[in-house]
Amino acid sequence: MNNKTLLFMFLMGTAMTATAQTETIAVKELNPVAVTGTGTFHRANNSPVPMKVITAKELHDAHVTNLEEALTRLSSNITTTTNGMGTFLSFNGVSDGYIVILENGKRVSGDDRWNRINVSNIKRIEILSGAASVLYGSDAIAGVVNVITANPEKNVEALSKTKVMSKGRFDQIINVGVKSGQFSSQTDYHYSKADNWQVNHYQAFEEGDETVLKLTGRPMSQGYGSHNVGERMEWTFDDKWSAYLKLNYYDHRTNRPQDASYFTQKSTTNSSTGEKSYSYTEKKAYTYDMHHKSYTYGGGARFVPNKNVHLYLDAYSDNYVSKYDYWQTAKEESYEETRKRTHYTNETLKGIFRLSPIMKLSAGVEFVQETLSSNSDQIDFETTNSYNFFAQDEVEITSYLSGVAGLRYTENEHFGSNFSPNASLFFHLDGFRSRVSYASGYRTPTLSQLYATDQAKTTSRYTINNPVLKAEKNHFWNANLEYSNHWMSVSVNGFINKIRDMINYRTLTKDEIANSAELTAIADEGWTTIRRRDNIDKATVKGASMNMKFILPYGFTVGGGYIFTDSNAETVTLNKRSQEYEKMESPVDKSVRHTATFNATWDKDWGNYHLNVCLNGHVQSKRYSSTYGYASGYGMWNLATHHIITLRNCVIEPGIGVENIFNKRDNSYWNSNFSTISPGRSFYVSMSVRI
Repeated sequence: MNNKTLLFMFLMGTAMTATAQTETIAVKELNPVAVTGTGTFHRANNSPVPMKVITAKELHDAHVTNLEEALTRLSSNITTTTNGMGTFLSFNGVSDGYIVILENGKRVSGDDRWNRINVSNIKRIEILSGAASVLYGSDAIAGVVNVITANPEKNVEALSKTKVMSKGRFDQIINVGVKSGQFSSQTDYHYSKADNWQVNHYQAFEEGDETVLKLTGRPMSQGYGSHNVGERMEWTFDDKWSAYLKLNYYDHRTNRPQDASYFTQKSTTNSSTGEKSYSYTEKKAYTYDMHHKSYTYGGGARFVPNKNVHLYLDAYSDNYVSKYDYWQTAKEESYEETRKRTHYTNETLKGIFRLSPIMKLSAGVEFVQETLSSNSDQIDFETTNSYNFFAQDEVEITSYLSGVAGLRYTENEHFGSNFSPNASLFFHLDGFRSRVSYASGYRTPTLSQLYATDQAKTTSRYTINNPVLKAEKNHFWNANLEYSNHWMSVSVNGFINKIRDMINYRTLTKDEIANSAELTAIADEGWTTIRRRDNIDKATVKGASMNMKFILPYGFTVGGGYIFTDSNAETVTLNKRSQEYEKMESPVDKSVRHTATFNATWDKDWGNYHLNVCLNGHVQSKRYSSTYGYASGYGMWNLATHHIITLRNCVIEPGIGVENIFNKRDNSYWNSNFSTISPGRSFYVSMSVRI
């Protein structure tokens, strides 16, 4: 994309309307609708399960361009780690493998989940902390993030939104909504790109007591170009019948520096003097880019025969492929090689039944199929099927007290049957609300965990598959206390999350190898370490959090959150000398003990001109890595301004702001556990037009 094209797209720009704060809007901001907690609609304050809701206005004010930014800037429960391998999220101290991500209640599977949702068309984001497998099945151990998108409200709506920053960072979003009688269509397109960048250009080597630095061309953040196109069509035939069709295509390609190099160190010991000498070899850093593609298609229907019965049928397929895009070399032409290919299919029939004025039942059946083929994991083709039945009952016990109880039964061809229950009580009196709940969750082993084998020649390590892994499971207890009125909301929350049968690598003993002809043959080939995945870990995470929001006079809104987590993970490691397993304890991988967020906005009108100023901050303590140790803590502060001009048939919104106000950078040497990969203080300009 050349500079003229970028300039044209920038001038076209983007827009989102902001409205002056009134008491009605304040109520909606403090008490939006939420559906994720129970699968049925409630105001957030009256949900039997505590919910965190990020509104469309909060997303607009913070000027976020992707889901990762939205969650870390506006929720203290979530932290992210981004490196050359991608973005990894932690939720209440637990990594993103134990989190379900939904778009309009439908699971987003595969890799790159955070990048495949267009934030410019989000109505709200609902965040449910804790186990939720009764409604959402596998992986719902730490929590659920449900992104609710908006439908067009007028005959024709068009939005163009552009953002330009340093380091070649550029975002262009185009949305077109059409509504005609019983039919509506929403089309979204998001193009995003960035250059490679590095804060510290050196890698460090130890020569005895001295540290030697060598230049490396490996970037801290890899450049990329990404296209994401979505289409959603809906038909409302009458008061009883409606249907929808959903399509999405995603294409992401890294742009690594082809001339980048790095160094390896080799030490040699003098046999007569015992002195060590060191030599360094320069090597080519990369020979390929990564190319990820996915396409999703599906649809569903709703039938409402009467006010007491709502029936929903949904079927969709999520398909993902990852490839190595090798560059042209002296020996061969450029080519692509498939790294892995996944396929996720979900078919669900669900009903919501009003059994009486005080009782509402949600029940359904669900079929899930997953397939995987992978060259890197030596998997030709594997598949797994899950059959599920779930039911959840909401009961109004008194005018002040209500309860929820549910159960999911899962039958999986690999780990067998499983029951996941939940139960909660909700008490409310005037502006005070209190909730206590228990839920269990589970996570089925992935096909890669079941069948992958790999060989690491540099470390002489051989990993074999284990097709008899069990499901990982947990118990989650939660207590919540909240007070809210028309201008403020304050809540405190405490939880305990106990996870068992966690899957990790286990090194096999000499006796195990000797008793297996297959393993003995592998050892005879020179592999010094043979391991496989097993259910050997467990973890306990305890935490307490607080969230608050205040709608103040003169257009000011202030809010924020804080969470403390205390995590303990237990695993076993093999002492190669004694051939005995030893228990090891540490914090949970990628966990952070203290995290806080702060948000303040100011809105002011002058005729057709509206000014919105937003300051937000994310502060966290050091982050633990089981591989690299601790990364230092940091604080990231951002300032965004929106200048909204309302004309007859359109809204024009130029914007200017600064990200990372205090220029926080991690200048550690290459291959460190970076606290942040931000390139430093960055100014941005944006332009929006909504017609």
